[in-house]
Amino acid sequence: MKHIKLGDLDVSRIGLGVLSMSYAYTGAGTDDAESIRAIHRALDLGVTFLDTAEVYGPYINEELLGTALQGRRDQAVVATKFGMISHARGGAGELDSSPTNIRTAVEGSLKRLGTDYIDLYYQHRVDPNTPIEDTVGTLGELVSAGKIRHIGLSEAGLETIRRAHAVHPIAAVQSEYSLWARHPEERVLPLLRELNIGFVPYSPLGRGFLTGQIRSTGHFDDTDLRKNNPRFTGENFQRNLRIADEVQAIAAEASVTPAQIALAWLLSRGDNVAPIPGTKRVARVEENTAADAIELTAEQIEKLDNLPPAVGETHDEAALRLLER
Repeated sequence: MKHIKLGDLDVSRIGLGVLSMSYAYTGAGTDDAESIRAIHRALDLGVTFLDTAEVYGPYINEELLGTALQGRRDQAVVATKFGMISHARGGAGELDSSPTNIRTAVEGSLKRLGTDYIDLYYQHRVDPNTPIEDTVGTLGELVSAGKIRHIGLSEAGLETIRRAHAVHPIAAVQSEYSLWARHPEERVLPLLRELNIGFVPYSPLGRGFLTGQIRSTGHFDDTDLRKNNPRFTGENFQRNLRIADEVQAIAAEASVTPAQIALAWLLSRGDNVAPIPGTKRVARVEENTAADAIELTAEQIEKLDNLPPAVGETHDEAALRLLER
């Protein structure tokens, strides 16, 4: 597995998102043993970069990752997130990146992960009620204390990124980015290259859509975040199938899978990009990881660059309000 740098943090250039093992997708939390096998297989294949958050569950996803890493912590670069749970008020869903809340959150994450340090600690969403300077200043103190090693932001806008980076170096920014979510390209990616900040695309397979395996949504249960996602509903879903079909056609020409094509395209975006495809299955870990060896031709990249845009927003209205775009 090739490696890249997020700032000065060394990671495998394909990571593993752990969210779907516990939360937000049909079947999440039904087979922790298989999920742990998937994490172990990722480590065996050279994947070092593992991503979770305190709000996933909440809490149970960090606990699962902590269990999986017993005896193997030194093989992993652990990323987790804070700020979508207010520990003093409101609980889950309440944005809170105040210094007091951060200090409470990090202690909980350390305990659940079974570790004495977190490699990459992200602000999960920007808190409009706390100046980013106060948030990053507190995180810098946690770096000095050895509790975290690097600082990240998730779905932060340009001004927030610049202001945060002026207080303490930001190692990575995480945002949705894929063949059907191209919004970071115009402004965010150039800024990150300017500041030597890494970029971590989440949902790099379009929440499974780009794999070509989803041809209907009838099997989504009520816990599945895709059930009410605008891109997966009504006429939008039918129109978006054309994107999956075109990715499938390019994959067939290259004798690889659509997921591998989608990940290889992301890897072609630059040497500071580390996608974190999520899965709870060993076979999918193996498939996704194999994308590291795929080199797309200029013609294939051009075709992928020119895919039609997806129809519908990437999130529902409530989630969109939390994004700085």
